[in-house]
Amino acid sequence: MDTFKRPSRRGFLRGTALAGATLATPTFFTRGAWAQEKFCNAPQGANVVLGFNVPQTGPYADEGADELRAYQLAVKHLNGEGDGGMMNTLKPSSLTGKGILGKKVTFVTGDTQTKSDAARASARRMIEKDGAIMFSGGSSSGVAIAQQSLAQEIGVVFMCGLTHSNDTTGKDKRRYGFRHFFNAYMSGEALGPVLADVLGTDRRAYHLTADYTWGWTQEESIKNATEALGWETAQTVRTPLGAGDFSQYLTPVLNSGADVLILNHYGNDMVNSLTQAVQFGMRDKQVNGKQFEVVVPLYSELMAEGAGEAVKGIFGTSNWDWKLTDPGSQAFAKSFGQEYGRPPSQAAHTCYVQTLLYANACEVAGTFYPPEVIKALEGFEFDGMGNGPTLYRADDHQCFKDVLVVRGNMDPSSQFDLLEVYKVVPRDQVTYDASIFGGELGPYEVAGCAA
Repeated sequence: MDTFKRPSRRGFLRGTALAGATLATPTFFTRGAWAQEKFCNAPQGANVVLGFNVPQTGPYADEGADELRAYQLAVKHLNGEGDGGMMNTLKPSSLTGKGILGKKVTFVTGDTQTKSDAARASARRMIEKDGAIMFSGGSSSGVAIAQQSLAQEIGVVFMCGLTHSNDTTGKDKRRYGFRHFFNAYMSGEALGPVLADVLGTDRRAYHLTADYTWGWTQEESIKNATEALGWETAQTVRTPLGAGDFSQYLTPVLNSGADVLILNHYGNDMVNSLTQAVQFGMRDKQVNGKQFEVVVPLYSELMAEGAGEAVKGIFGTSNWDWKLTDPGSQAFAKSFGQEYGRPPSQAAHTCYVQTLLYANACEVAGTFYPPEVIKALEGFEFDGMGNGPTLYRADDHQCFKDVLVVRGNMDPSSQFDLLEVYKVVPRDQVTYDASIFGGELGPYEVAGCAA
């Protein structure tokens, strides 16, 4: 679409190098050439290495497995193999299908274990031993924030995978980190009005919340959104990541006076807590003269598969859904389905998109030099990747796009048709001022590694 044309932007250092050659200014030429050759893991041969750090073990391992499938598919498409997927729908695009800047894309992988320390160690290994020039992945915001901090320290771009905490592009944002996935604030703003409309404004909510950065900001965001619409909060209780058995946390809920249980859980934690809540008979209860309800603010098809019948009719939000009918979503769902025999999850989608966006930024900048790649991403407006027109905001490196309110499908047509898109919330309704969550991006140039 012509609306989203963006001028090609070449690196400042590359430009000064050319200017130096033409105008005989050797000082600028030398400085520019040094920067291009000496930045961390500057590709020297025919290949360029990307690092994919996903939870191969731990409570978010299902998301990690699907992320890795998507990364592999993205590499295949970037190298001109397969049908090209979303490379055919991204607009504007500088992708060529000949790798990145003419270099074949290769990759290495790591296991975050859904633990921050393990994720940093794995990422550092991919950078220092395997030569990764960009790394991506996650499924936990704590893990994403830890890796993003490392990215800034060492001078290697981190394209976040699945991370939903407000902190990722808020108080803990970094110049070398970028997030395509939406955040907890957006979930609250999109979901709150739907809950008020469907369940009413006279409700008392009980929160069970994963005890780390994502859970905290998700609880805060949905609490603020629902209370602004008339709901009361009966109680908030923190639960450990990977608890498995949530019965001790569920037992007090029905004696609390609450008539809604909000599960600020993700991955296997959500599967277990929701399944156990249904087994406790919560959805069959009448409290305060109302049918007791359960809400899952952040949903995924993978979680719905794990929870089975328990998800029917339950509301939440998603970053993306494979059943969207726009050309980009359908192209990706087709490619992924042909490759793996199943539809992609929202985790797979965001990781695939992040890989293509990084590659495109390198092509736009005309260099792998991180400061120029970063500048090519900042303020980049694009379409064709699902969710409609999207902005990578320069102020905080957060993508703004349409958000989906979804509901557990009451009558699924297949084993994969478990969530229905209830409402598409336009991006302007979930956009906020970048200053509200604080934080500083930091400098473009960092000491980092020099080879």
